[in-house]
Amino acid sequence: MPHCIDEQAEQIETLLHLPAILAPIFGLILLGLFHTEAKQHTLSSQDASFCHGELEVIYPELDIYECLIIPKSLREQVSQVWKAPQVYFSTAQKKKTYVLVMVDPDAPNRSKPTSAYWRHWLVVDIQGSALKEGQIEGTSLTDYKPPTPPSNSGFHRYQFMLFEQPPDASVSLTEQEEASRGKWDFQAFITSFDLGEPVATLQFLTQNYKD
Repeated sequence: MPHCIDEQAEQIETLLHLPAILAPIFGLILLGLFHTEAKQHTLSSQDASFCHGELEVIYPELDIYECLIIPKSLREQVSQVWKAPQVYFSTAQKKKTYVLVMVDPDAPNRSKPTSAYWRHWLVVDIQGSALKEGQIEGTSLTDYKPPTPPSNSGFHRYQFMLFEQPPDASVSLTEQEEASRGKWDFQAFITSFDLGEPVATLQFLTQNYKD
């Protein structure tokens, strides 16, 4: 009898621990389903080819490591709930510094982007050693603003670009640039600070979550 009681106690204890054991597994399954749903939407060859360089952008329920369309089930979260994502660049050089830019080239819509580029995030002086570990340790020139595409404006591209910052360069915005996020002359900014070509790029597409 004591042996049977012990076995029953062990079975009960195992059942009690099942939720804790299975939770991480279910989390991984859900994450995989979200990514599969995102990939099922068709990207144009131009949009699909934008991403290069192993840049990774991590939101609470979505790990973005390739060009994709945000699935409908997550569009409200990315616009209304989630804060600035974690950004990871595995090949960052520890002794270098970087500039991270996030822009919308489709404001207010892709057919007539009269407000492009819309600056969503700009961080400079990012330490390569931190970026390699998925941390953004630098100077924020423009705080993160989530994607909020207007209703009925179609899909917008949200582009992340990572540049190596030239040694001893003091990257900044002009007073005019600081006054508005929209109509940012992104190319002039790149040229002004000799940033060159980005070492890594990533983008996702999303539309207004109510559409």
